[in-house]
Amino acid sequence: MESLDAELDRARALDVSDLADAIESMGFECTRCGACCKGYDHPDGTREPHTATVFPDEVRTLDDASREWRDVARPMPFGLEEGEEGPEGETIEWALQTDSCGDCTFYAEDDEGRGACTVHDDRPLICRTYPFSVALTGTSQPMGEPVDSVDLPARPDDDESDDPQVEASVRAHECEGLGRDISRTDAEELAAALKERAVRELEEAVAVRANYDPVDTAPGEVVVHDSEGAKRPDGTPR
Repeated sequence: MESLDAELDRARALDVSDLADAIESMGFECTRCGACCKGYDHPDGTREPHTATVFPDEVRTLDDASREWRDVARPMPFGLEEGEEGPEGETIEWALQTDSCGDCTFYAEDDEGRGACTVHDDRPLICRTYPFSVALTGTSQPMGEPVDSVDLPARPDDDESDDPQVEASVRAHECEGLGRDISRTDAEELAAALKERAVRELEEAVAVRANYDPVDTAPGEVVVHDSEGAKRPDGTPR
């Protein structure tokens, strides 16, 4: 598996036009069903909350005078254990906050049941790019099984290095809006955001690795490691 730094270089070399071609070939139009913003029920009756990664600067964009950090983001649940006083331990990164039903806290429905994002203009990159993700061949894969995938053509790197080709694919995840016509303009806009997300995710991972310093957590304590260091659940440095 490649190093994160090499993977980041390859993400930066992705061609937006190629990404747009792949998106066009699969097709997409948001139907405002809300499925990507809501939690879901397991067969055993338990509720799985909506979990979408949000970067620290994206939290601050949504953390305005009417909202605090906790209103926007929660510690990523993966890696935490259930203690006597609730979740505890260390985790990596942040997830968008959810309501009591497990839906994204920024999700709302109109009188006709159509979904809407109440912070649409400032929504995080993961929301801007769903249902698509980028997978770089030979590296770690994005979470979630795809329902469709389009390989991107290999292109020479500008620096003509020993590894002159970028091999990647655009993956589509479950969404009822797939297969619908999309304009070239919309495909290119989505493609640009998809490349930005791929790069940002790897930049974040590189920075987390550089800043990570394990801590001994107290019972009932949660520590979140992000690109800026260790934080408490309210976003303040630990």
